[in-house]
Amino acid sequence: MTAKKSCDQRSARSAKNDALPLDEILVGDCVEAMNRLPAGSVDLVFADPPYNLQLRGALKRPNESVVDAVDDAWDQFSSFEAYDRFSRDWLAAARRVLKPNGALWVIGSYHNIFRVGSVLQDLDFWVLNDIIWRKTNPMPNFRGKRFTNAHETLIWAAKSDTSKVTFNYEAMKALNDDLQMRSDWTLPICTGTERLKDAEGRKAHPTQKPEALLYRVLLSTTNPGDVVLDPFFGSGSTGATAKRMGRHFIGIEREQVYADYAMDRIEDVVPLEEPSLSITRPKRAAPRVPFGTLVERLMIRPGTTLWSANRRHSAQVLADGTIAAGGISGSIHKIGALVQGAEACNGWTFWHVEKRGKLAAIDTWRTRIRAEIAEVA
Repeated sequence: MTAKKSCDQRSARSAKNDALPLDEILVGDCVEAMNRLPAGSVDLVFADPPYNLQLRGALKRPNESVVDAVDDAWDQFSSFEAYDRFSRDWLAAARRVLKPNGALWVIGSYHNIFRVGSVLQDLDFWVLNDIIWRKTNPMPNFRGKRFTNAHETLIWAAKSDTSKVTFNYEAMKALNDDLQMRSDWTLPICTGTERLKDAEGRKAHPTQKPEALLYRVLLSTTNPGDVVLDPFFGSGSTGATAKRMGRHFIGIEREQVYADYAMDRIEDVVPLEEPSLSITRPKRAAPRVPFGTLVERLMIRPGTTLWSANRRHSAQVLADGTIAAGGISGSIHKIGALVQGAEACNGWTFWHVEKRGKLAAIDTWRTRIRAEIAEVA
């Protein structure tokens, strides 16, 4: 059974994608639904399973008002053994639908994350990182008998130890003001207008995750067009973020009421325009362009003088794409290192060409060629 379909996010699909219920919410048991999907068909699984909070009685504030806690039937299990069986079943089903280079994220609290982590390692997932989501506005500990529980844990795991998973390191570094993104993420819980409400103004779903959290997950470990499966779709944070970021989603949700809330929410999402989906890529991922290509295309002509940025060093371009300085010829990197007395040199950024009295790095022309290659691809 399928909730209302989103018609906005339809693009050309591969043959395998044609067999997938892209951008739909499947209502029913997550294991049964995943077992109906083709094996090796999704790029990423993001799972927010029941936490098995084991609440005993109503949770009250000091003024005796009752806290709106997670006490729904779907979060209740008869024993730890029952929860472990549940975890093993859904993780095995998720593993089957992942592509060989696919990955899985699972989020939980101290109630369940250690048990889930043990099961996923038993199933041969390869743990890559654990991420601490530190909440800037956590719910206080009303009874005053424990520390305030101010974080949740996410596990990022590859399908196997040989999987070549997507990790957009440079993009995450750029997102973090050019510093390496750490494994502790400080973000607020879902509040305000982002929090879905029912007709009486109550929370539509008790464990709605903030889109900012999903944004980091999808930006770091997926690319536009990838298929993201969420087997515990809930209020649809994964689907809303995926649609906004140009990814496909497949949602599975047991409760029809949550599926309806989620699809209504997703249908209101406006996807980002194609140019804005571009991210910072590592330079090693760019196509290799020899300096000789610039020479043979006469973008930089033989006989041209190259200069260092401070004009202290110079070299002459030769017809075969090498450069010469002090009677020695070689690559732009070798001669750049030689004139500086250094062990190594990035010739693309070291050498410059004079144009109208100003120096421009030769890397400017390499960038143009790479852009041409990208257009053809």
